[in-house]
Amino acid sequence: MTFRAILANRATDGAVTTSVEVLDERILNDGDVKVAVEWSNVNYKDAVAILTPRIIKSFPLVPGIDFAGTVASSRDGRFKVGDKVVATGWGLSGLLPVYRTRG
Repeated sequence: MTFRAILANRATDGAVTTSVEVLDERILNDGDVKVAVEWSNVNYKDAVAILTPRIIKSFPLVPGIDFAGTVASSRDGRFKVGDKVVATGWGLSGLLPVYRTRG
């Protein structure tokens, strides 16, 4: 599966650069719950992270700190396919159309 996403990288001069890139599932975190993201947004924290290079700890990064969606696959007994879920927190990469996390 490929998809387009905003990707933040650090340039050789230390500045944070952003671009829209075609990515695939290799960008996803390891995890046992995969969520088809249906709703997310860009908020001020994403802008602050992109404009303040010292905030982002690892690159590349897809911004986004929250999302809502439907569980697409799960190896965690607490979540089953079709469950509606919401997640919030730092470093989620919520602007991806699919997200994988540890339950």
